[in-house]
Amino acid sequence: MKITSIECLVLDEEYPYVILETDEGITGFGECFRRAPYVSKTTIETIFAPLVIGKSPFNSEHIWDNMLRAGGVAGPHGALLTAAAGVDLALWDLKGKALGTPIYNLIGGKSRDKIKVYASSLVRDLMPKEEANRVARFRDEGYTAYKMHSAVPGRIDDPRDLTVETVKAIRAEVGYDMDVLVDVNSAYSVHHAIEIGRQLQDLEVFHFEEPVHTRNYEGLAAVADALDMPVASGENSFTRWEHLRLIREGRPDIVQPDVVKVGGITEFLRIEAVLSAHGATMTIHNTQPYGSTAAHAHLLAPSNNFPYAQEYNIETVGIRDNDSILDTPYEVEDGFIRIPDGPGLGLDYNLEKMRRRSSDAPSGFRPAWGHMQ
Repeated sequence: MKITSIECLVLDEEYPYVILETDEGITGFGECFRRAPYVSKTTIETIFAPLVIGKSPFNSEHIWDNMLRAGGVAGPHGALLTAAAGVDLALWDLKGKALGTPIYNLIGGKSRDKIKVYASSLVRDLMPKEEANRVARFRDEGYTAYKMHSAVPGRIDDPRDLTVETVKAIRAEVGYDMDVLVDVNSAYSVHHAIEIGRQLQDLEVFHFEEPVHTRNYEGLAAVADALDMPVASGENSFTRWEHLRLIREGRPDIVQPDVVKVGGITEFLRIEAVLSAHGATMTIHNTQPYGSTAAHAHLLAPSNNFPYAQEYNIETVGIRDNDSILDTPYEVEDGFIRIPDGPGLGLDYNLEKMRRRSSDAPSGFRPAWGHMQ
């Protein structure tokens, strides 16, 4: 089987999807991280296309290494790896479909049927009482943990920060039955992160995510050493080498690889091997509801390295909540997401719908960093 064409469809001007066609009539689907979607599209259709067309999807390791080398001029981070992720997921989707088996059977099998997830709130414009009421609503829907995004990223130690007040309001509303996770996306200096962190651990926050700049490894280690509460980081580490440096120098208690940021399943498996060899505790970073969520579910199916509830985006997402691009729903039920059992990723994409929602260029400027992760 050979790949005959590759294209990247940008849905709703935000979600890049890779479509691989083969000479056997099998179609593979892959999802990229949603930031800079048209950069991903250009990278895939110009730099990566010659590396993929005419190749067998079973040569995914070779293709991945070639993508990393070919994109070296653009730097081995960010948009390059997120674009490679879409290609890699589509290759694994093709392999599973060609063999008539789910991806999890290609990487070790399945030790469970579903993954426990936590409700990840990605908005920052809620007042403490509003956030607390929201936590109660998702508790009633079956979730046992909730992550709030707070502080003001890009404005270090901003006096408008209501992180502690919000956690207090949540505890007043739901008590201590719900685990609360706090993500400030690098909004604190080291000394302020320690000051806030001590208040959060008194409120029994489950983990404190990205308290300082993601490349301030010394500062991250200082925060982690000063607190009894677990400190998490890793969503902005893109390769196995970056993750290795993160755990050696930053020493977070929890590491958070993201399959659509690290370049796909191929590199995720390498990262997991590196992290597990160093005794790291892992949880996934995951803010996209379909390709990313399904890929993570397959990756966690055989693994014992992810002991906690995993992230799931509870915000309105057009491709899921406004005329879904799947013909068969793939959603959370009672706080769990099922591991798909269909061939490949196991998702029933509607390509006709996807084409109707795609565009070759944005209609206007969009901020690369908005209120959502």
